[in-house]
This record gives sequence, structure tokens and C-alpha cells, in this order.
Amino acid sequence: MATSRQRERGRIAAAPHLSGCGCSRQEAAMKVGIVGAGMVGSAAGYALALTGHASHVVLVDRNAALAQAQAEDIAHAVPFASACVVEAGDYPALAGAGVVILAAGVAQQPGETRLELLGRNAEVFAEVVAAVRSAAPDAILLIASNPVDVMTQAATRMSGLPPGRVIGSGTILDTARFRSLLARHLGIAPQSVHALVLGEHGDSEVLAWSTARAGSVPIGAFADQMGRPLTEAARAAIDEGVRRAAYRIIAGKGATWYGIGAGLARIVRAIAADQRDVLTVSMLTPEVLGVRDVALSLPRVVGAAGVLADLHPELTAEESEGLAASARLLKDSATSLGF
Repeated sequence: MATSRQRERGRIAAAPHLSGCGCSRQEAAMKVGIVGAGMVGSAAGYALALTGHASHVVLVDRNAALAQAQAEDIAHAVPFASACVVEAGDYPALAGAGVVILAAGVAQQPGETRLELLGRNAEVFAEVVAAVRSAAPDAILLIASNPVDVMTQAATRMSGLPPGRVIGSGTILDTARFRSLLARHLGIAPQSVHALVLGEHGDSEVLAWSTARAGSVPIGAFADQMGRPLTEAARAAIDEGVRRAAYRIIAGKGATWYGIGAGLARIVRAIAADQRDVLTVSMLTPEVLGVRDVALSLPRVVGAAGVLADLHPELTAEESEGLAASARLLKDSATSLGF
């Protein structure tokens, strides 16, 4: 007869390999590919491995040695987190992936214009998208390469996929920055702040102050009740903090990667578990304030099939004007590339 210790060992051996992070079995079943093993791609892989939002991560890069080194380094973190296979490979290794993150691209050269950089990145994307579609035809494409909105529009055209299955990380990071700075000012947890950044992931983005809430209370009223009013100076400082965050970080260490890596993992989680979360992500949109066929960020419902619905928040006249201007800027950039 088995002892209680033997019975306990049997139960442990039979337990599914799921982490204690609150992840569902459906989440743990997701295979995720990442094309581009630089700082953003590797940070996304690291976040996915630690959070348990993927059971299998494959890193692909034209620099095979870099992809192998990043995969091995991330794999060494897995024993401290949830069960996840992390490996490097070529495009055929992406077969069966539910999501493929595109974090590949070229760096801007001295004296190179933004449009020239856009053109070179579009050339890279044409090759990458074709290879990914061949290896993983059923995968949702998650675009992380900058300028992310234009690259999302380009990838949608190149892939032939429905727009809802080509998702750009968009302003998910800008939204996180906005919530973080508001929370710091109010002295509360960022998770209790609901605020959105819309439009371009870039200088023309729109902070939707009029829709911001904390605990269902309009943000201005909440701030007053907490004795921490949002004066014009406080709002200006937060606005500047959101808009200039990337520039400050780049000045200090050359690039941003942790925040966007976590943001990409958050989008994957919504897809893998069919959570139907409302996230500010970019997608080719039929019409935004009179601008047709443009990729930019709006709050959208994200689930297993990709983007399930677009939401159009009620904005002030000034915010609407800003969003329309952002849409026109992005449309012009995409049109210049033939997208």
C-alpha cells in the first residue's frame, strides 16, 4: 500500500506544467514566434517566458548567432518561472505559432531621412512577411518595428490578411506611461487608472484627458478628492513625461525595450486566452474622423481571433482635432510608400 508521501509524489508528478501566475491552460498552449532578436524582440521573449503567456517561444534573426545567444539566455531564466521552451531557429520553426511578433528592422543611418528609413524598413518587411506567412499561415501578426503604425499598414497590405489579424503594438506603451504618471501624481496603483493615448505611436499622439478615470471617477474630480489637483502645470508635466519618455530613455541607454517587451506579452496574453481585453493597439482602420484606410491606435477589443471590435471614445473638440491630424500624418507617410 502506498504511503501518504508516495501518494503526494504521484500527485506532483501528474500535475500539469503550469506556473502559479494565474495563467489558464489555454494561455500556456500558445506557441509564439519572434522575428528580430534584438533588444525589443528578446525583451518580448523574456517577458513571455517569465509570465507564462507562451509555452514555446522561437526566435528568428538573420544573425543566427544572436538569436541562439538570446534564446539560450532567456531559457536559463525559465527554471525560475513557468514552463516554456525557448529556442532559436529559421522561419520553418515558426510552424504552428499562434502569434508571430515582427520586431525586425534597420537602424536609421546618419543623414538618412525618415522617409528613406521607412522605405528600407518596408523592403525588409516584404521579405519577412512573406517568409512568416509561408511558415505560419494561421498566425496573427503582431508588429513591433517602428514606425509601428506605418509598418502595421504595410504588413497588412503585404500579407493579405484581414486587418484584425495584423496588430501593431501602437500606443499600448504610451498608454502605460500615461497611467503610470497619473498614478504617481495621485498616489494610487497604476492598475486603478483608466486613461488612453490615441493615434500615432509618436509625436502626434493624443492623450485623451477627457476620458481618463480613476475608480470610475473622472480624473480631475478624483485628483481633487485626493487633495492632489491636476493643475495646468501638473497636466503639462504629465503630457511632457509621456511624449518625451522615449527620447529620455534613448539618450540614457540607446533604446527602449523593457516596457514594450511587457506590452507585447500583454497583447499575446489577450489573444492566447481569448480575454477580449480593451487595449490601445494599432490596426488598419476603414475611417477615422474623415481619414480613410489608416493604421493608428484606438481602444480595441482583442481576443483569440485578433481585433474583434474598434471603440471610438467621446473626445473633446481639441482631442478630436489632434486625432484627425495624427491620422492625416500617418496616412501621408503610408501613401508615400504606396500603402
